[in-house]
Amino acid sequence: MKHSAKKELLMGNEAIALGLVENGCAMATSYPGTPASEILSSVVGYQRRHKIGMHTQWAINEKVAFEIAYAGSMTGLRTAVSMKQVGLNVAADSLMSAAYLGTVGGFVVISADDPGPHSSQTEQDSRMMAMMAKIPVLDPGSPAEAKEMVSLAYALSEAFRTPVMLRPTTRVCHSRQDVLTGKLLVSNALNRKAAFKKDSTRWAATPKFRYQLHLELEEKLSQIAAHKETEPIFHNPGTHSKQAVVSSGVASAYTIDILKRLNLWESVAFFQVRQPFPLHTRFMKSLLSTYDRILVIEETTGVIEMQLADRNRIQGKLNGAVTRVGELLPEIIEKQVAKFAGVTAISPTLTPAPGRPPTLCAGCPHRASFFAIKKAAPRGIYTSDIGCYTLGLNLKAVDTVLCMGAAISQAAGFYHAYQNQEKRPDIIATIGDSTFFHAGVPALIDAVNQNVRFVLVILDNRTTAMTGSQPTPATGKSATGENLVPVDMETLVKGCGIRSCEVGEPYDTKAFVKLLKKAVDFSRKQGPAVVIARHPCILDAARTGHSVERIAVEITDDCDGCGFCRQHFECPALIHNAHTGRTFIDPLVCNECGVCLNVCPKGAIQKKKTEQG
Repeated sequence: MKHSAKKELLMGNEAIALGLVENGCAMATSYPGTPASEILSSVVGYQRRHKIGMHTQWAINEKVAFEIAYAGSMTGLRTAVSMKQVGLNVAADSLMSAAYLGTVGGFVVISADDPGPHSSQTEQDSRMMAMMAKIPVLDPGSPAEAKEMVSLAYALSEAFRTPVMLRPTTRVCHSRQDVLTGKLLVSNALNRKAAFKKDSTRWAATPKFRYQLHLELEEKLSQIAAHKETEPIFHNPGTHSKQAVVSSGVASAYTIDILKRLNLWESVAFFQVRQPFPLHTRFMKSLLSTYDRILVIEETTGVIEMQLADRNRIQGKLNGAVTRVGELLPEIIEKQVAKFAGVTAISPTLTPAPGRPPTLCAGCPHRASFFAIKKAAPRGIYTSDIGCYTLGLNLKAVDTVLCMGAAISQAAGFYHAYQNQEKRPDIIATIGDSTFFHAGVPALIDAVNQNVRFVLVILDNRTTAMTGSQPTPATGKSATGENLVPVDMETLVKGCGIRSCEVGEPYDTKAFVKLLKKAVDFSRKQGPAVVIARHPCILDAARTGHSVERIAVEITDDCDGCGFCRQHFECPALIHNAHTGRTFIDPLVCNECGVCLNVCPKGAIQKKKTEQG
């Protein structure tokens, strides 16, 4: 394979992917989730471009993705799994046990955090999960560092036979930087072939042996905490100060700029922690013996601060010196550093620009489904799930959102809560096709087993739309576009024990409402019913060339500006005209799906007349 060292402008996730293939990763798995989604798709890009014989896979969920990649490591290959921070919750059981059992080939667990949070349920800090699992975690501050740390992670994993976590945050994942490219390796170049050595006392260890493995894990952690290669970096060793700032991740990159901008670079010592856990013992001892005042800046939890554990000298999240909530933007860090050093912040306070509330795309089939659900069960309880269809809350068709798969479990909870009351509300759960495969199937089996009387609407748009149109098990396509064995959703639903399962076209509003009412009636009398609302995502349909009938519409003079269409259908193409007081259709936004023809109670939305009539 040719090698030509050069710089490329790469997004953080692309840099991580390049780091994986440069270091001979033989298996890479993932479940899509922002901000981590582009890692696997970028690995696939390198795989195709350089014809690398590695296994890449979008798995059905994060736990499955973890276990596939971990098993690859057990054979001696270098492997990796990537996911977002809440996805690590799904894989937590596997992570905790893998830390005890250890690895053979290098195994990197990439868990991308979302301080802010920009597109997540929580701001949870994956470094806390690494602490709980007792594995080392690396915290890159830039795309280039993220790529370098992949190499470091593999070296650390193989030196100590432990999974190593790489924890980029949104700003690292999605920012771009010139990154030095290196030589691409494949597993063969490392002279590695899968070779699993059976050892049941390790790989299938009983509780007695797990105790011994825990002892070994603690010993590993002690050694890792003294490992020179991952010690914090002292960026300005020429300073002679009794004040120090300690930071990690992207906050460390901001802090370097801020210290220089405030003219503190020569007077305040600055340390960048690359491995927040376990924190280096020699660094801790040196820091606490040298400095009188120490400010710790880190996202999202005080992981470094907790390990320093000196409340008299340490300022950070625990004493409120650093905000505990939200992303640490440069202007926030500047104020905290300035206050710590006793100087004045110089950057102006920025007023947030007014934003537009998020909404479903014009022509999104989910909007049509939600409109029909409200027609079929107007006083129902609507449980929902994680995906772009969460925006059904704008249509008042989503009452609850908890976590992946919870739409069905929560529907069951509401049924059990109301089942002894004389008047029981109809319960409609909505879940996307990818989320259904991810975590909905076990919950549906439980609902069938308990005869929960509710309707599950599977919003089947044939893709994982929210995270960039990754394939689902029903798509029948691999991460690289090769044909797989598609999973038939109807057969799966019926296999769970559902006796009423029908497929409908949500664009055909009248027929779809009728189908939903039939399902609601079945659920009231007999048990759970499933309706599969099948229509391709409009964005994915455009990309894949799926043809959709286009129906141009217009608003007639019958419109009296009541706003019913905008409030109950909330299509971004329906615009209020402040001058006329009426609604008009923005032709630049309208997708010509024609669903709004069924929305206006006064019939003011009509098919657009052509010259031919």
